[in-house]
Amino acid sequence: MTTLGLIGLGRIGAFHAETLTNLPEVSGLVITDERPEVVSEVAAKYGATPAESVDKLLASGVDGVVVAAATPAHAELTLAAVERGLPTFCEKPIASSAAESARMAELIVRSGVPVQVGYQRRFDAAFAAVKQAVDNGSLGALTTVRSTTMDPAPPAMDYIKGSGGIFRDCAVHDFDVIRWITGQNVVEVYATGSVQGDPLFTEYGDVDTAAVVARFDGGALGVVSAARYNGRGYDCRLEVHGFDDTVVAGWDQGAPVRNVDPANTGPSGFPSGTPHHFFMDRFTDAFRAELGAFVNVVRGGPIQGATVADAVEVAWIAEAATESLRRGVPVSIESVRKEAQK
Repeated sequence: MTTLGLIGLGRIGAFHAETLTNLPEVSGLVITDERPEVVSEVAAKYGATPAESVDKLLASGVDGVVVAAATPAHAELTLAAVERGLPTFCEKPIASSAAESARMAELIVRSGVPVQVGYQRRFDAAFAAVKQAVDNGSLGALTTVRSTTMDPAPPAMDYIKGSGGIFRDCAVHDFDVIRWITGQNVVEVYATGSVQGDPLFTEYGDVDTAAVVARFDGGALGVVSAARYNGRGYDCRLEVHGFDDTVVAGWDQGAPVRNVDPANTGPSGFPSGTPHHFFMDRFTDAFRAELGAFVNVVRGGPIQGATVADAVEVAWIAEAATESLRRGVPVSIESVRKEAQK
């Protein structure tokens, strides 16, 4: 059996606490957070062992660590676990910038300690089926991949202030999945966006609605849409078009769209289910599979999810998109890499 440590008990951390507690392979869970009252509450709810600090958690004899703290702490906490030789699962991103992510990756690779990064869409059954269709060649040469992420409402503005912007916080999931699905690398992006909701987005140098066109090294084009206001629900869909076929993921009965086609409306129409409300209910099974795969990593198995190398490539795409939004021109991935090296 496996004992894991969980650092951070915010929105996603508390959700992971429940998921980890219910994994049959996990025999014990040690938790910590900057807020002692939250640690006590979560420990009582799930039967976890509280730790007074990160250092005490890392020294408690855990077999692996899940980092789910706030984004600015990811790099420091992940390296602290790696330095102790503990296999680590880090929620995205692994660092606050692409350059820092690249430096992190170098240290992690030299350590030889496995680190898995939290991009759960890779473990969703529909997304995995799209990946299989691409890999087996049934779509032919790829032409376009479209990925959409729209939240029903933005998170707290204090979170937005430190998130790094919509491309680093939200659209990174799209950037990861389009790389993974196509098996191609993004070489250039053009990004645009607007603020139509809370004016604090503008004050923080962010947008609440964004679109990115990405050009891949294999010739395909990617189109990413992200938005913080989508009142009908949490919308996460993927379309992959090839010369021979087209496949989609996310077009299930809970897709948060209202179909106005007269032939497909009403109780028997599509979609007929309750719209997905939030990413945690949309991807509950994927999160469970992802953390289950991490337990296998802790036990010596290979990383089946995103690696730190994947996370670095995604960070460069987010960096280029952020720069493109600022300048209003296409930006190559190579140019932001070179700029970071100055």
